[in-house]
Amino acid sequence: MTDTLNISIEPIDTSRLSQVDFNHIDFGKVYSDHMFIADYYHNAWQNLRIEPYDMLSFTPGSAILHYGQSVFEGMKAYKNAEGEVLVFRPEKNFMRLNLSAERMCIPQLPEDIFMQGLTQLLHLDKNWVPDLPNTSLYIRPYIFALDEFIGIRPSDNYKFIIFTCPVGPYYSRPLKVKIERQFSRAVHGGTGYAKAAGNYAGSLYPAKLAQQKGYDQLIWTDGATHQYVEEAGTMNVMFIKGNKLITAETGDTVLKGITRDSVLTIAKEWGYEVEERRVSVDELVKSLEQGEIDEAFGTGTAATIASIEVIGDGHKDYQLPITNAQSFSKRVFAELDQIKTGKKEDKYGWIYKV
Repeated sequence: MTDTLNISIEPIDTSRLSQVDFNHIDFGKVYSDHMFIADYYHNAWQNLRIEPYDMLSFTPGSAILHYGQSVFEGMKAYKNAEGEVLVFRPEKNFMRLNLSAERMCIPQLPEDIFMQGLTQLLHLDKNWVPDLPNTSLYIRPYIFALDEFIGIRPSDNYKFIIFTCPVGPYYSRPLKVKIERQFSRAVHGGTGYAKAAGNYAGSLYPAKLAQQKGYDQLIWTDGATHQYVEEAGTMNVMFIKGNKLITAETGDTVLKGITRDSVLTIAKEWGYEVEERRVSVDELVKSLEQGEIDEAFGTGTAATIASIEVIGDGHKDYQLPITNAQSFSKRVFAELDQIKTGKKEDKYGWIYKV
């Protein structure tokens, strides 16, 4: 059994909870009262503490500001009918955080620091977990370099932080996406499989150009040839053709999504034929032209399930069929929501009860 860690707690003087209108929450703009912090120095993670959410201080020479040595995760907590706090698959986020950290030359974080820090933080801020439909508490763990040093090498010192924020839906309507055939998100041998901060910075400009043309997001293609579908902006992307669910296989250019894995597990149990494979743009466009794609949607922690209504390629847009309550994407969203909020039995062992 893991020993209980010594985590000091400095509670906030006056909670900001009363200032929040939980019926109208913009995603990622409202922050809970506290944050968990651990420091890495002298080759060890130490100084574990929970403090009021507040500003951080850096010197102009801090490595993180120059070289982007930073990794992060995203997960969500919910409340069940008894008011208990439930977190969806946090152990998977912990494993992926360390996978990303390894790629970015960041020291491995012990599991007990991650889980006990998360648990005590959510105990303290449990009233920040909303229980209204389509709301949750978004949880952001991240690690970043701290050295004051202008030179290309891994930092010797790091900080790990978990903060949280109550959120509503990430996307409020079905998406219009564009197949990206010029810019690249990831290449073989790169950092595409890691949740590294720089991956997202590099995606902003192509996404901005697409948004100027009326699209919400991109469907990224492979960096070598732009002939194969990979991810959809902030999400993995999936297609339904009859009784088949088709999605790009994961690898070093595609993030191994936790929601993705959950959807595939449920799809197989429901009798769908799941194909994790290379999907060419030509195959996708041909299927769209022939009306063979019944549904397209993205999967991710922030969005959960995001319906796609239009896929654009070049100068042509393809309209997807309108989904309803019987559509796979709607059904799997409802299934996940019921598991996450304790309304349905968690037979997969996905829920961590705080």
